[in-house]
Parts: sequence; C-alpha cells; structure tokens
Amino acid sequence: MTPPTIDTATFDELKTTAGADFVRELVDTLLVEAPLMLDEMRTALGERSVERLRRAAHSLKSNGMTFGALELAASARDLEVRAAEIVASGDATPLDALAKRYAAAATALAELTRE
Repeated sequence: MTPPTIDTATFDELKTTAGADFVRELVDTLLVEAPLMLDEMRTALGERSVERLRRAAHSLKSNGMTFGALELAASARDLEVRAAEIVASGDATPLDALAKRYAAAATALAELTRE
C-alpha cells in the first residue's frame, strides 16, 4: 500500500493550531520557496558544495515535516544525510526523485488548502 502524499492528521493539526488562513499562507510560501531550494541543491551539486546541499535539503525536510509531507521529508532527509556521498558521485538521481516527491506534495497541499 502506498502511503498518502500528505499525512492528513499532521496537516489537520497544523490547521487547528495555526488557523486555516495562516496555513494557506504557509503553503503559498512553500510553493514559491521549495523550487528555489531544489535549484539550490542542483547548483550545490554542480559546484560540489556539500554544505549548501545539506542546508537546502535540511530546510526542505523541515518544511515537509511541518505539512505532513512525510515522503518528501524522508527524501530530503536522505539527501541531507548523504550529501557528501551525493556530491562526490555527482549523481543527480536523488535530486530528481526529491523533485518528483515535491511536485506530488505541492499538488496535494494546493488541493488541501482549497477545501
């Protein structure tokens, strides 16, 4: 069984705690900033900067956890932990996988904030 893109219990708790309007603003911010983080990771990989890759992955991981995008957060955590290995190999495959998980999470979050 495939896990849900967004853990609705986490997302609903965030809405209860912070308010639906504020969560909508947070999602809007994520939809602008996450692609920049992904670009930063690609740049970091190209420039062989382990720390830049690690920092951007950490930020995206934190955002994913906040919204209940658990697969996105797990992929970002993997990049964060394996940053040195990924930079050394120059392999962008993990970034490609992360970008796909972000796209799925972004679609789901946009839908959840329209409800």
